[in-house]
Amino acid sequence: MKHPKIDVIIPNFNKEKFLNDSINSVINQDYQDWNLYIIDDNSTDKSLKILEKFETNPKIKIIKLSKNKGPSFCRNLGIRLSKSEFISFLDSDDFWSEKKLSGQIKFMEDNNYDFTFNDYHSFLDNGKKKNIGKTNIVSEFNFDKFTKNSSINSSTMILRRKITKGIFFKKLPLLEDYLFKCELLKRGVIAYKFNKNFDYYRIIENSRSSKRLKNVSNLWIINKKFNKFNFFKNLISVLLISINSIKKYGFK
Repeated sequence: MKHPKIDVIIPNFNKEKFLNDSINSVINQDYQDWNLYIIDDNSTDKSLKILEKFETNPKIKIIKLSKNKGPSFCRNLGIRLSKSEFISFLDSDDFWSEKKLSGQIKFMEDNNYDFTFNDYHSFLDNGKKKNIGKTNIVSEFNFDKFTKNSSINSSTMILRRKITKGIFFKKLPLLEDYLFKCELLKRGVIAYKFNKNFDYYRIIENSRSSKRLKNVSNLWIINKKFNKFNFFKNLISVLLISINSIKKYGFK
């Protein structure tokens, strides 16, 4: 039986410490009908040396940018290069368990879904110890629900490529992935949860996603400028998303 192809897009910038885990979690999938696009965003650490080990794999395409362009550019380049029926994104500090693709793609095929995500384990990594945190419980989302609880982690998503037509990640200081998901859901697409937990989300101190106050400020701007929310609707969105974030990760 022929399986649908999926293109996995990994943007990387200076994640030498975690890059092997991320790439190998794709290579070790029990579902092997994948192509992997790794876009290195002009890393200055040992990432390029690590990537050399994977250059002979015919299923892996490595693009090395000569200038730092940011995560939006990297993901957009991956989308443009993609030719397969499905697309997924994996951050270079996250990783998957081996049944991720086989289980989630079957779920999509059996139900004819265009957009799915799943629960994930979040954990802290201080270089010596991994503390596996609680699973985040999320549900299915339309646009209205998502702007009140934005619990779709980008590394858990699988999309049919056709629904991304004309939608790209905008160059923003933070939360470009939030806006990308909003744009998809505005089209009436529903994001359905695959009720398995195959994803591992690494929380790194001082990472972009951990800058809570800046996230709140940028969320307000995105809702106002792109989602066209009035003051009251924006306030509800920011408050509920912030409360959900605290429930999941605490105040730190």
